[in-house]
Amino acid sequence: MTDLARRAAWWQRGIVYQVYPRSFQDTNGDGVGDLEGIRRRLDYLAWLGVDAVWISPVFPSPMADFGYDVADYCGIDPLFGTLADFDALLKDAHARGLKVILDFVPNHTSDRHPWFIDSRSARTSARRDWYIWRDGRDGKSGPLPPNNWLSHFGGPAWTFDEASGQYYLHSFLRAQPDLNWRNPHVRAAMHDVLRFWLERGVDGFRVDVIWLLIKDEALRDNPPNPAWQPSQPEIARNLQVHNADRPEVHEVIAEMRAVLDRYAERVLIGEIYLPLARLVTYYGENLGGAHLPFNFQLLETAWRAPAIARLVQDYEQALPPGGWPNWVLGNHDRPRIAARVGAEQARVAAMLLLTLRGTPTMYYGDEIGLAQVAIPPEAVQDPWEKNEPGLGLGRDPVRTPMQWDAGAQAGFTDGARPWLPLAAHHRDCNVAALQDDPRTILSLYRALIDLRRRRSALSIGDFRLVGATESVLVYERALGDERLAVALNFGAEPQPLPDAVAGLQVLLSTRLDRAEALDKPLLRPHEGLVLGPRLA
Repeated sequence: MTDLARRAAWWQRGIVYQVYPRSFQDTNGDGVGDLEGIRRRLDYLAWLGVDAVWISPVFPSPMADFGYDVADYCGIDPLFGTLADFDALLKDAHARGLKVILDFVPNHTSDRHPWFIDSRSARTSARRDWYIWRDGRDGKSGPLPPNNWLSHFGGPAWTFDEASGQYYLHSFLRAQPDLNWRNPHVRAAMHDVLRFWLERGVDGFRVDVIWLLIKDEALRDNPPNPAWQPSQPEIARNLQVHNADRPEVHEVIAEMRAVLDRYAERVLIGEIYLPLARLVTYYGENLGGAHLPFNFQLLETAWRAPAIARLVQDYEQALPPGGWPNWVLGNHDRPRIAARVGAEQARVAAMLLLTLRGTPTMYYGDEIGLAQVAIPPEAVQDPWEKNEPGLGLGRDPVRTPMQWDAGAQAGFTDGARPWLPLAAHHRDCNVAALQDDPRTILSLYRALIDLRRRRSALSIGDFRLVGATESVLVYERALGDERLAVALNFGAEPQPLPDAVAGLQVLLSTRLDRAEALDKPLLRPHEGLVLGPRLA
């Protein structure tokens, strides 16, 4: 390992693996995953070679949005276990060299959180201003919402409270009232929450919808979106100008970062769905914002070599000096990569994710090639799908149980039924079936992770675009004297490679079946290669 590699932070060198806890491993037979299940699968994560596990919310919650409606930020929901279970998981993860990142949901609470119950009790409540309450506008048949803001889950973003005669703001479900981050008492309380978990030893936070935390103080109407179509979510009807990405949010993030900076080697990750030019501002002034503003551009970019090349170049150029890049192929809200690009290209996607410059985040199940799982109407759980049916917005298909073996419930649960259906092919698509076969996508992920760990150029080296044709993307990763090339075929036909890689040794193919020197460079259909100097 070079001196530069030693100086790099763990979150720069490492790989983050997202676990959706309801769907990873159930140990008590209720069909829902739990903390003990994650603990029992730590050996698998260590075997795979990832460096950190990011756990979606496990706090006490009525589960209106499956944990993103928090009723207590300093506890564990009994569905998932206890604080003692969490401590045991954290201890065992650290014993295996794995970091633990918690999901932090600061934009809103549950409407059953004690803070909101107090806030709702009277206009004179000391916590009234902890949330965003406003009088309605006059209407012919009664008060109208304060403005035209819409919920991300459909419908108005305001709910009228009969008892107090005011509306409260909720950017998502009405059961998820928004906190008022302009209130210093809210900030102080949430900083205490961060410290509670940092003192327990967590290694960082992924901050939910961080770009929404501050709203326009005057609550001005959002302008209409002239490009909106009825086939799109209702939230897209207006441009999110006054309820998102407000300038004052950067002060809030800087204060969060200052809390983390009092602890050694912690990471702050922000969920941000914004164009690149706005995304990179979340690194903050003098890099005092989020360490990693999540880069979701691969989720929305056309799966073609020229488009990916432009994206990578644009992102690299937009980064502030010293800003560390990151890449995401999938998460609990977006369609799985294997569903978007197909099984063959899912292997190319794996190589892209794990060889680009920056921190990669993997989503559980992608490493076994898990695609979208069909959810029959009677099994739908997602409140967004229920609120806006028929638009294909449901997130259940990407949150289905992890498939561990060929058993009746894929090794996920001993109970009669998991909370969401399994994939129809789960007897073939599971860890046990793929783990010992040297040619599977699971073996590819493990080989890529191992190569990335052994070759520092892949983890912290520089990036240089070599070229992109209609089907082929070629780039170089370099650190000191180490030079590696990555060549990816996004097409279904064999493709020649540039002379620049002639004579290089194949270090890894997405097919896991070649290790020769490329005297006549050729990429097979849907193949990716990592190439290095000819071995002696």
